[in-house]
Amino acid sequence: MDRRPASTPHHPRHRLLARQTPARRPPQPHADAVFLGLDGDTAVFATDLPSPTGQPHDLRALVSTLDPAEAATLAYARGILHWQRNQRFCGACGGATDPRDGGHHRQCRNCAKLLFPRIEPAIIVLVTWQDHCLLARHRGANGYSTLAGFVEVGENLETAVHREVREEAGVRLADVRYQASQAWPFPAGLMIGYRAHAASPDINVDHTELDDARWFTATEVRALRDAEHHSDSIERFLVDGWLTEQS
Repeated sequence: MDRRPASTPHHPRHRLLARQTPARRPPQPHADAVFLGLDGDTAVFATDLPSPTGQPHDLRALVSTLDPAEAATLAYARGILHWQRNQRFCGACGGATDPRDGGHHRQCRNCAKLLFPRIEPAIIVLVTWQDHCLLARHRGANGYSTLAGFVEVGENLETAVHREVREEAGVRLADVRYQASQAWPFPAGLMIGYRAHAASPDINVDHTELDDARWFTATEVRALRDAEHHSDSIERFLVDGWLTEQS
């Protein structure tokens, strides 16, 4: 699907939700509908349904069962509709806002301020020490996972990695290397993945966000991974890359 609303970069996507074929000229979509792009000659929109029919499903649970392009489009639609619902009023003056540019930004009726969708960046990191990797059990969780956290105002991504690992697990890092990123619009996240080497094996869990953290061997991690049903996450990408190196 060709997603090219005015002033919006071109991204290849796929089909989604409400469709409008110009030749048939059906009724116009709801005023708050977001134009997602073109699937051939068909205009594709996303909109909230006032009275949904059928059985609703959580998109997060469906992502791994969909074609990657379709999953990306659905996630994109979910994220921008969430922003539309939560940006009805201007944060500067409190005035009501209206959608512009096919729903890709909003404008305040009172002060004319332009408002754009927010993206909340977060880092996720797989830390290693020799032939072990660091996994943690977060408060209230049953299993172990990599460390992650939101980037704070005024810090770069690498600083966020150092801070998050030090604050939660008490581990100091020797180096940090970028690996990949993944959009996570639930509702507006962007996960930036890293690998890092620990400066020492010392762990000092904060017991605020984490209940436990420890070093795992590749054999132990494979057992944990085989019990995990989600294979489309950036965490799985980081873990699988490390396990390949340990083979």
